Amino acid sequence: MNSLRAPISKILTWSCVDGPGNRMVLFMQGCNFNCATCHNPHTIGQCDSCGECLPVCEPKALSLVDGRIAFELSVCTQCDACLEVCPISANPMVRSYTVQEILDLLHEHAGFLSGITISGGEATMQLPFIRNLFTAMGEDADLRHLTRFIDSNGHLGPIAWKSVLEVTDGVLLDIKAFDPELHVHLTERSNARSLASARLLHEAGKLYELRFLLVPDATDRDEEIDKLIEFVQSLDGSVRLKLNAFRTHGVRGTAARWPAMKKERVEAAAERLVQAGLGPVELPALW
Repeated sequence: MNSLRAPISKILTWSCVDGPGNRMVLFMQGCNFNCATCHNPHTIGQCDSCGECLPVCEPKALSLVDGRIAFELSVCTQCDACLEVCPISANPMVRSYTVQEILDLLHEHAGFLSGITISGGEATMQLPFIRNLFTAMGEDADLRHLTRFIDSNGHLGPIAWKSVLEVTDGVLLDIKAFDPELHVHLTERSNARSLASARLLHEAGKLYELRFLLVPDATDRDEEIDKLIEFVQSLDGSVRLKLNAFRTHGVRGTAARWPAMKKERVEAAAERLVQAGLGPVELPALW
């Protein structure tokens, strides 16, 4: 089913921070979390063609056609003014791609890539697309050497995970918080499925990396680090960990006024993880 389509907010043809090696990254549009700390909030919602973006689009790359927002890529100057005014955190510049179009793009760049990572928004909201794309890659002699990764918040049930893991090489899983109330405060969702997903993926040998965002006076607290250590130890401790640091770049709402995470606090958290016998532990590449 290479004609299957998915809404994609952005495509990076080269990235070294979204899994091992040089990777193509697809940022799917739409998310089932509403994270206060999201630095790509325009990937959360789905455009409802309200038209609020039209007056601020000076190059007129956006227009209303038959009641729907139309986007003309060749005219766009990528000023992103439309993203700033959208009342529902959507992206009117989203493009719909078929599986075949992504396969063609992979063929074009395959010589420079180690693999592909499907990110978001939340990647698993487009699970049929991912399953078909990854299956097609595995059946293509020129693409089957590329590793296939999913970057996810883990809010997916076990049956759905098992439907795609056979064609998936690894998952980058974000745990937003361990305290249930704190997790709801930060994401508006429970963390039960995310924690269950981590266990399922580890048992299946597909948990490539567990990611944890350190937010000042929230997830950087000793109690949260203790729970992170306890959780990873329950997975036998053999989990690659990545600590991310909260910054305000791109963040909207009240969290835009929160303090940025300090490097010393991140390094202190990493040291605690290492002393607990966990790791490897990766720190943010840039500050």
